[in-house]
This record gives sequence, C-alpha cells and structure tokens, in this order.
Amino acid sequence: MIAKSRDDAAAADVMPASAVLGLTMGDPAGIGPDITLQAWHHLVHDRASCASPVFVVYANVGMLAARAHSLRLNVPITVVDDPSQAATLFPRSLPVIDIALAAPCIGGAPDGANAEATLSSITRAVTDVARGATAAIVTNPIAKSVLYRAGFPHPGHTEFLGELSRQHWPAHNVVPVMLLASDMLRVVPLTIHVALERVPSLINADLIFATARTLEAALSRDFAISQPRIAVAGLNPHAGEGGSLGREDVDVIAPAIARLQAAGLAISGPHSADTLFHAAARRTYDAVIAMYHDQALIPIKTLSFDTGVNVTLGLPFVRTSPDHGTAFDIAGVGTASPQSLLAALHLAADMASKRVAMMHEATP
Repeated sequence: MIAKSRDDAAAADVMPASAVLGLTMGDPAGIGPDITLQAWHHLVHDRASCASPVFVVYANVGMLAARAHSLRLNVPITVVDDPSQAATLFPRSLPVIDIALAAPCIGGAPDGANAEATLSSITRAVTDVARGATAAIVTNPIAKSVLYRAGFPHPGHTEFLGELSRQHWPAHNVVPVMLLASDMLRVVPLTIHVALERVPSLINADLIFATARTLEAALSRDFAISQPRIAVAGLNPHAGEGGSLGREDVDVIAPAIARLQAAGLAISGPHSADTLFHAAARRTYDAVIAMYHDQALIPIKTLSFDTGVNVTLGLPFVRTSPDHGTAFDIAGVGTASPQSLLAALHLAADMASKRVAMMHEATP
C-alpha cells in the first residue's frame, strides 16, 4: 500500500525532525531495497524501546512496493515531501521521498540507465542533512562498476560524498577517512582501494598524521572516548623486523608515530599486524590504523561479518553504511540479512546524538 502523507501534528509520538536519519537507495537492483524494507519491519515490530532509530528513505516508491510484494513483506509506504514528516509516520508506515527511475528495476539485474537515480538519492540526502532536515546519512550499497559505465567520475562513494560536502560546506576542510566499526573492533585502512604493489609508495608521514588526527577527533566526539588510544599496524611482516624485512616501518611509520606522540596523542606502534587483533591485544586500544585494505578488513569481517559498519570520518556530517556490497546474486530473493544496515542505523543515530550533546555542552 502506498499513501500520500498528511499533517499529523497531534500524534503523541512526535519526534524532532533533526532526529530523523536519511537513508539512501543504493543501487535499486541490489539488496539495498530488501534490507531497507526488512530494517523498517524490524524496527517497528521488534524494537525493544522507543529509542530505535527513525529514517526516511530516498528511493523509488514503485520499486520499493514491488520488492516488498516479491519478498512478502507487509510494509505500508507513504510518500513524503520532507524528512520532517517521517517522525510521526514511521511507527505505522515507511516514509519515502520518491526518486524517479529511468528504467524498470529488476532485482539482480543492474541497469546503467538508473545510475542517475542512484546518485540523485545521495545528492538529495546530502542536501537535506546540510539544511538540518536530517541528523545523519546512512547509505545503502552502490555498484561502482555500474556508475562508471554511466560516466561517474569519482573513485567511489566516499569521494562523491566529499565533493558534495565541499559544495555545501565550502569552508570545511574535508578529509574523508574510512572507519570500519563494530562492538569488537574499530579499524581504519590508511590506503584503501589501490593495488597492493602501490601501497608502500602511498604511505607517508603526512597521510599517517592527518588520518590519526581525524580518527582521534572522531573517537572523542562521536564515540565519547575521552582519551582515545590508537594502535598503528606495521606494513611489513613483524613490522619490518628492525628494517631487515623492509624499511618503511623504520623510516616512515615510526617517525610519524613519534611526531603524533609529541603532539599529545596516545598512539603506539608500528605493531606486528599478526598479533594485533586477538582478544587481549584489542583491550589495549580503541582503534587501529592499518596500512592497507585487507590488513584492516580481514580482521573486522572475521570478527563481525554481519554487524560491521562502514563510517566515513572527516565529513561535516555523520555518514554510516552497511559493511557489504550490493549482492546482486541474492537481490529480491529474501535471504539478505539486514543486520549490518540495522547496526549502521543505530550507530548513525548514536553518533549524531553525541554530536548534538557536545554542541549543547559547548554553548555558554
């Protein structure tokens, strides 16, 4: 069922518009629509308290209705014009800001014709968070290969969000940093989607310094850790074994850590990565900076495959995302798990509330 919203100011469960999260569509042919519908159903029917996050989704209404039908999910849908309408609607209907599709959408069959709709969903979400209509953004997975074929000029999701941020906050120094977070581990890959052979040449003191400062600020502001402890993994086996297994740990990473320690950060390393992620080691730090993609993602996906969250630090707004891709092979099948999306929604709401509390504390 699809309805058009009405003003319902008399509702008893009115929530400030600033507490509403903006959820993007992702690739409509992926599992984004599946887990969005499942997440709403879970939060409304299985929520343990009224503190559950509330969101508006930027997506095509017809596509969502068709996916709900194919998944046999009873999810009433209401078209809204503004996120402020979502607060009162959410307990009884999924609020949707309609995004037009250029072509019919079939789960598991990505179509480049709908790339513009995927990007429009993100653009509208950033516009709304910039004007204070939403508290944070949660993004469903996109398929970069589909966007590239349609002329998308950015390396990925994060870089696109960085460009949109600069448009709305031109005075803000946007330094996007990827954080993978769960209840068991927080880890930042210093270098991300690059070939392994390029990693050593990309590691430098300035990158380590900027990443660590951004991470420390986020741990303090968004995770309420008063004195964040950061561990840095070495690049080479055994962190270079004193230089005998590579000079990067001795010549580049260690001096950068010393510079950060002199600046007052509680940071240590370089540590041998093979002993950095077991239970006892994890109790000695609040987050790890790893040197490359797999060094960071293998441990967190091993420990928290279904509940890991991708967080972009360094933006002027909170952005989280499920820590998985579009999974076209199971889109519309009904086997996709919403757990990572639910974790991303909860974390976004928690981070946004901590930022609001910090702003209130700073106001004389």
